[in-house]
Amino acid sequence: MAEEVRLVDYFYVFVPDKPGAGSRILQQLKDANVNLLAFSGFPEGRRAQLDFVPEDPAALKRLARRAKWKLVGPKKAFLIADEDRVGAMADLLGRLADAGINVIASDAVATRAGQFGVILWVAPRDVRKAAKVLGAK
Repeated sequence: MAEEVRLVDYFYVFVPDKPGAGSRILQQLKDANVNLLAFSGFPEGRRAQLDFVPEDPAALKRLARRAKWKLVGPKKAFLIADEDRVGAMADLLGRLADAGINVIASDAVATRAGQFGVILWVAPRDVRKAAKVLGAK
């Protein structure tokens, strides 16, 4: 598998940082048949920020309007898939560092199938440059 880098739209909402808040949002996405390519959640003060990379951004926006979520976005992120190997993230981040691009955040995971996936964020001013460095589609 060759490295695949996609420039994607992501959106986020804030929810109470309490048990079940994320589960309820994800259940609403499931019930509305909104498929996610990536999801990330983390605490932000007394709330939690839930980031979504939807397969169909319009479907997410429709659900958000119906559910009265305060959806923020679209914003840009990179979704990357490649073969898992020692140093894969070091190589990826090294290319960005060599170009003077700071990574704001990233989440990566390896699968049993010998692949890894990454979602990463750069500052809006660096998106175009990072897309070129990474060879994004």
